[in-house]
Order: sequence, then structure tokens, then C-alpha cells
Amino acid sequence: MTQTTLSHIIYEDPHIIVCRKPAGIPTQSRRIGTQDMVSILKNHISAATPQEGRHQCVKAPYLAVIHRLDQPVEGLLVFAKTPAAARDLSSQLTGSGFGKYYLAMVNGIPAPPEGNLEDHLVKDGRTNTSRVCTADTPGAKLSRLHYRTVRVYEDLHPPVSLIEIRLDTGRHHQIRVQMAHHGFPLIGDRKYNGPECSSSLKLCAYHLEFRHPVDGRPMNFELPSPFWEEVS
Repeated sequence: MTQTTLSHIIYEDPHIIVCRKPAGIPTQSRRIGTQDMVSILKNHISAATPQEGRHQCVKAPYLAVIHRLDQPVEGLLVFAKTPAAARDLSSQLTGSGFGKYYLAMVNGIPAPPEGNLEDHLVKDGRTNTSRVCTADTPGAKLSRLHYRTVRVYEDLHPPVSLIEIRLDTGRHHQIRVQMAHHGFPLIGDRKYNGPECSSSLKLCAYHLEFRHPVDGRPMNFELPSPFWEEVS
């Protein structure tokens, strides 16, 4: 598992690591013994440290989580290897210049084919789910995304659509909750599309853009098609 995951490192320098998180591996987990991206990447950094450096350094290497993906979601993540890089990337994430784009297969045909969704979401920690709520609900957070229909498979029954989503906010299960609430649940989503779903969750963080935290140059990464070309 570790070797396979490390083969998904797309870019690395002294300040950041960009990788493709496989579906099924958590970004970070509090469960003892659970393999997650943070522990895997820390092991990678330790192994890459020169032998003499490893003897002198008893602390685990620094690695900051900038953003997360749900465990069943595959896609691009960037981690910071220094506190300065973490501060800059976190500032971009909460401000502007940090672009997170997803591709998803949904049931139905969105109408209109392109638009913005804006809802208030509240998280239920007991069930690890979120739901759409009113703005005055305790704990409610405004959630925004933009979607664009890429392709419609009308020959399937029922029809399904491939959509691109750009997140303006990063709430818990945001894409899954909002799309289901508006009548277009994600294929394979057992939490919001029913436990009878037999396929894997069709959601991928396929495109990531930000400015390098040190020299400011544009950084753009995009994954090849993970699942949408398999639809028949």
C-alpha cells in the first residue's frame, strides 16, 4: 500500500508535496494503526532524509494538511513541508488564488446545465453527515459551488451526467450534500444516495491550482480521466 501510494507523488520540492490520494485512504486519521496520507508522506520524507540527518533528528518530519478529501474520494492534494509554506497556502485557500476542481458522475440531467449552488450546511458529528439547513440553524455554514455539465449519457436508464465542480467553500461533504439536495446525487454515494449503491463513489478532485508559497509561480496539476471514460 505504501509503495503504491508513494508512486502517486506528482511533484515535490523542499516546500510542498503534491500527490494523488487513492480512494479508500484517509487524508488524516486519528485511529491508531490506520494508514493515512499524512503518515505515508512523513515516512517518505524520513526515508529521503540523508543518513546523517536521520541520526540527528528524533522528531517526525513537519507536514501540514492544507485541505482534505473524504476517504472514498480520490484526487489531488497539496501538503506543506514547512510552517512558512503552510501559512501561505492556508492564506490562499481562505482568500483567492486556490482553485479546487472536481469531476463527478451524478444521477439525472442538471437543469440548467451550468450554475451556482448556494446553501447553508450543518454537520452532525454523531453520524458524520451533513445536511442542508436554514441560515439561522446553530452551526450552519454558507456553502457555495459552481457546476458545469460536461457530458450527458442519455442512453443510460436512468440517464447520468458528468459534471465539473469548482468549490468556493470547503464544507464537510459539501459536493455530495448539495448535489443530492438539488436532485442530482452522486453515483456510488452510499451516505446521500442510498446504501443500495453498488459502485464506488464517482467523485475525483482532478484539477488543482495555486501559487507556489515561496516564489509565487503558478502551479497547475491535472489528473487523467479516472472513471468517466468507463461509462458505457
